[in-house]
Amino acid sequence: MHVGRVMQTELVTVSADTSLTNAKKIIEEKKIAHLLIVDADEKLLGIVSDRDLKQSWASPATSLSVHELNYLLNQMTVGMIMISTPITVTPSTTIERAARIMQENRISALPVVENDQLAGIITTTDVMEVLLQAIGIDTDSARFTVLVKDRVGVMAEISELLKNEGVSIRSLVTWPERKHPGLYQLVMRVPAKNEDQAIEALQKEGFKVLTEYVDDFASFLPED
Repeated sequence: MHVGRVMQTELVTVSADTSLTNAKKIIEEKKIAHLLIVDADEKLLGIVSDRDLKQSWASPATSLSVHELNYLLNQMTVGMIMISTPITVTPSTTIERAARIMQENRISALPVVENDQLAGIITTTDVMEVLLQAIGIDTDSARFTVLVKDRVGVMAEISELLKNEGVSIRSLVTWPERKHPGLYQLVMRVPAKNEDQAIEALQKEGFKVLTEYVDDFASFLPED
């Protein structure tokens, strides 16, 4: 999955001379968390978050009267507080790469730029939605975990086994178990009606299957 497939393209943009007061109104009215600042040619200049605005709103509040504060905020512009060198991605950036960039830089949104033109924006909410779709959460599926050693062909074996049972795999996500190097969790979803059948078939072939949280995998480690 790539950013271009899930990015938001109905963008709310403002110019750098937009006052903080107007910027706050726009964010509240549009119910968004970020404003993209562009020039006359719609090229990206920077980005401002609702958090940036709140911080600017609060900083002088203890020393100024309401009238003075409102005057100041009407004079200040988003160009004064925007992040002028925002980290960007392209539509061809993978979702997982975009997620890593946001995590490493502790940011919640990435403007998407293509051929030097603003094409969209992707947020942590968008990434989370992709994740939820990828792992197949719905009311008609069942979830369980298969513990496997890192070896060639193990997923093919599991897929073939369930295929022979007539059980479709709705989703499959893998990640390494930190406490046990070389051990992987295969988190699977199958149709709810096939849950018992799938688990029984896997266990019959020696696979370790967990259907609930286990604090210590020691007694569930797969055999060599």
